[in-house]
Amino acid sequence: MSTLTKFLSEHPVFTAAEFSAFRSHVGSENPVTHRAMLAQYESRGRILRVRRGLYAVVPPGATPETASVDPYLVAAKLAPDAAISHHTALELHGYAYSTFERYTFLTQTAARAVQFRGQRFQPVLVPRSLRNQGQEDFGVASTDRRSQTLRVTSLERTLVDALARPGLAGGWEETWRSLESVPYFDLDIVVQYTVLLGGATTAAKVGWFLEEHAKRLMTQPVHLQELRELRPKSPHYVDRNSKQEHRYVREWNLVVPSHLADAPWREVE
Repeated sequence: MSTLTKFLSEHPVFTAAEFSAFRSHVGSENPVTHRAMLAQYESRGRILRVRRGLYAVVPPGATPETASVDPYLVAAKLAPDAAISHHTALELHGYAYSTFERYTFLTQTAARAVQFRGQRFQPVLVPRSLRNQGQEDFGVASTDRRSQTLRVTSLERTLVDALARPGLAGGWEETWRSLESVPYFDLDIVVQYTVLLGGATTAAKVGWFLEEHAKRLMTQPVHLQELRELRPKSPHYVDRNSKQEHRYVREWNLVVPSHLADAPWREVE
């Protein structure tokens, strides 16, 4: 197997920078030559361009039009610090209630959204509170997929991020049902991350979720107390755009959609 064939077999999705690093390692340091080689491989149908500087390998027997491209690898390569997050993290961990054609990733860069084959890849800026504390990578883990290493938020961070911004996790019901399928969270880490974020409404939403599922998740009073101290001073709506009936959860100063509190899907599952 040639070194190039080996590179392509180990990098089903790769960046131009990764290709240049590979070529430099085998003795070719001319960036002009690297770009020319990529253009040649693309014209021959050996690779296809996802966007400028990002390519996918076309397997033997396939064409650029029929080649399958792993969207999780694409999301992981769209920024040098990309970390798969929110609903996409739930999907990658195997706990999403539904599958989507939108893929989200955290980054500190000015990455732009990308459309590819009807799929949307959406960058999400790392929260400022984490950047200010130097905690950008709190709860970010690594996982292997098709010989590639991806960065993805842990289940604990994903829980908090999804409750903080349910719109990035498919909406409230999708978020709730997905998180209910996760059998275990390290609640010490959940609380620690929630405190790092520092949002009163987020703390209340996390506290409410942990209290609602206290028996299953073995939530302890100490977890709820720490979150309770951060809850908002006045009632906050978790979804102001919902036209459904709402219910006030006094313990957390939250106004929540009634159907979410009642969780009617539990009665039919």
